[in-house]
Amino acid sequence: MTKLPVAILGATGAVGQRFIQLLENHPWFEIQEVVASERSASKTYAEAVNWVLDGSPPKQVAQLVVKALEDELSSPLVFSALPSDVAREVELRLASAGHIVCSNASAHRMAPDVPLVIPEVNAEHIELIDIQRKKRGWTSGALITNSNCTSMPVTMALAPLLIFEPTHLNVVSMQAISGAGYPGVPSYDILDNVIPFIKGEEEKLVTEPAKMLGKLVGDAVLPLPLIASAACNRVPVVDGHLVNIAVTLAKRPSLDEIKAVWQNYTGSSIVRQLPSAPKHPVI
Repeated sequence: MTKLPVAILGATGAVGQRFIQLLENHPWFEIQEVVASERSASKTYAEAVNWVLDGSPPKQVAQLVVKALEDELSSPLVFSALPSDVAREVELRLASAGHIVCSNASAHRMAPDVPLVIPEVNAEHIELIDIQRKKRGWTSGALITNSNCTSMPVTMALAPLLIFEPTHLNVVSMQAISGAGYPGVPSYDILDNVIPFIKGEEEKLVTEPAKMLGKLVGDAVLPLPLIASAACNRVPVVDGHLVNIAVTLAKRPSLDEIKAVWQNYTGSSIVRQLPSAPKHPVI
């Protein structure tokens, strides 16, 4: 099987490194282009990157020459790990040029015609691509986003509970320092401390789950009518967020009924065929 060539934007950052790590030996994709800021451009990836993950960069990727953000790309599929302020322009330019851009950035998540996707939750939202292309005059290009790292587990936990009609949501997060990227939070702020505010995070936890759990009706997603509040905290843990959720359900199921729908939830049959799809999305 010939693998599809892909490019990584923001390849030298912590999120870009995670993309590279996850795509190593992928059965469908092969990294052929790495893109970063001007200070890294024209160097090999091995020379440009300060690898902060376990292990080392894959040998094939380490030998690639880093491209600049303004360079043309040949890969039809692009994974973006850019900061949101940079992603705002670059991602639209690449999508309009015909690339399919899958973005981790928040810049375009809440645009009405941009799918905000957790495949096991709302695979049907990918149909927004047809509306997006028609609206923006794109042909082969597209822009798809994933959610904030804390919105994702909240949404995944709530999806099986939609049959019980959630009405109110209160979320308190304890988020690891890796979520701030590299070099992250100043050590004097985070050591032996909890920082009780993360700029922009609380708004995302209120709006993003509602969009992802909403229904695609016609040419738009109708958000789930959920009254939500959130408090986000940064804690001195390297990896792994903890989220405490209190949810009000209109149908008042028993605890056994809740456990059963979590245990039996599988999501779309199409998604279950993907090579990285978990057998049980909710554990």
